[in-house]
Amino acid sequence: MKICRFDDDRVGVVRDERVFDVTELSDPATCIPTLRPGVDLARCAPRPLADVRLRSPVRAPGTIVAAPVNYRAHIEEMHRSNVSPGHDIPDIDRAGLFLKATSSLVGPSEGIAQRFLERRTDYEVELVVVFGREASEVARGAALDYVAGDCVGLDVTVRGTEDRSFRKSIDTYTVLGPWLTTADEIPDPDRLQLTLHQNGELRQNTNTSDLLFGVRRLIEFATSFYTMHPGDVLFTGTPAGVGPIRPGDRLRAAGEGLGAMEVDVREFRSKSLPQPARKETAR
Repeated sequence: MKICRFDDDRVGVVRDERVFDVTELSDPATCIPTLRPGVDLARCAPRPLADVRLRSPVRAPGTIVAAPVNYRAHIEEMHRSNVSPGHDIPDIDRAGLFLKATSSLVGPSEGIAQRFLERRTDYEVELVVVFGREASEVARGAALDYVAGDCVGLDVTVRGTEDRSFRKSIDTYTVLGPWLTTADEIPDPDRLQLTLHQNGELRQNTNTSDLLFGVRRLIEFATSFYTMHPGDVLFTGTPAGVGPIRPGDRLRAAGEGLGAMEVDVREFRSKSLPQPARKETAR
């Protein structure tokens, strides 16, 4: 099943390019939308998928964990391009994982508000695992038993020497969508094709079979440090082909069996109000 959040926090089931509104048959207040047993889509009003605004399928996760360098070819391209001079780029077993601020999470319809235009900022497409139950010290062989489903993710990254969490946690720099594909539809997350197009041009194209730490091993690794709860998410790392974004770009991030999301890049505009004029004091 493909479950989405759309418009004003409605819950939908995606089927045949249509969204069936099941909000009244679910608990939308939970981090992951939970449907009641025996939902009959024939009794739900469908809308064309193109007519809805897709939000993040996961609302307010407690923890976002990410793998920084989990494809060999990506590690090699980062060394060649030297986009973060002075920043060490070790393998994942030495680098470990990192955390992203939950405040950075958005859905496809909200887009990316790019800051610091003078600095290189890259797209990074990733497979994202969503936990469905509490997970701590999970054995690799049982790892997929804790997965609610999978999504496509964008880990937007400002290049520089600062800590990864700092550079990757800017508002709107974690995009999740287009919906949650439940685990029963993804028999092996380590055999999925991922692609990213920028303005119609293919930039990233790989299979998760090339992951250094596969999904099961990543879950084992992450839960040896953290207790993951329902709705928490795990970004599994990006393949080679990363490149800079600019306002006006349109990104299309897709995963085999997971759907595709269109994400627009715009320039960040400050919400700060102008300061009131200072009154002159009488002399």
